[in-house]
Amino acid sequence: MRKIAIVEDENSIAEMVQLNLSIEGYETTLFEHGGKAKMKLGELIAHDLILLDVMLPEVDGIELCRLIRAKSDVPIIMLSAKGSTGERIEGLRAGANDYVPKPFDLEELLLRIKNLLPEVQSSHQETMKIGDVEVNFATFEFFNKVTNEKGSFSKREIELLELFKEKKDFVVSRDEILDRLWGKEHFPTARTIDNYILAFRKTFEKDPRNPVHFHSIRGVGYRFKLE
Repeated sequence: MRKIAIVEDENSIAEMVQLNLSIEGYETTLFEHGGKAKMKLGELIAHDLILLDVMLPEVDGIELCRLIRAKSDVPIIMLSAKGSTGERIEGLRAGANDYVPKPFDLEELLLRIKNLLPEVQSSHQETMKIGDVEVNFATFEFFNKVTNEKGSFSKREIELLELFKEKKDFVVSRDEILDRLWGKEHFPTARTIDNYILAFRKTFEKDPRNPVHFHSIRGVGYRFKLE
C-alpha cells in the first residue's frame, strides 16, 4: 500500500482528502501544521508522496519543500490558495513536482497523484531474482532454481523485500524500516528486523555467514545489493 503524507492545517480539506485517498487504497498520515512536519521530517520523507499546503502555521510550505528536497526526492504536490504564475514558479523552484491551486477538483488531484506515483510503482515488477532464488511479489512465493526449493513469504516479509529493492545499493536505517512497515501503531524492536534479515540470508545467500545480498551496517541498518 502506497503511503501519502498530507501537510494541511484546514481540517475540512484534510478530512476530505484523507477519506478519498483511503477509498482509492492509499494509506495517509496527517501533519496539521508546518512546525510538526519539520520536527518529524524523517517520518515525513518516508512516505511515497507528499501533499503540501503552502500557507501553514509556524513553517510555511515553501520552506518545508526546500527542507524535504535537501534530504529526499519524494514526489511533492503543493496545494495553495495562491495560484498566480509567480507563486507557482516559486513552489516549483523550491522543488515541488506539481502545484495545484485551491479550490481544486478532487478527481484532478487524484489523477495528478497517480501520474507521479507510477515511477515508484513501476520498479515493483512482479518478480525479482536474488542469486539463485526468484521471488514472486504477487503470490508471495519463492523458488530456488538450483535446489528446487519452494516456499512462501509473509506479507511483512514481502513488504520488507520491496523496500530493499526500492532502496537497492543504499543504506536503509532501522528507523526507516520501522516507519515504513510498522508505522506508529506497533513498536517492534530492532531485534525483530534482525530476525527477518537472518531468515532472508538463509533463503537467498549461498553462505549466510558471508552474505552477498543482505549486508548489516553496524549502528545504522542494512544495505541490499544484487550481483
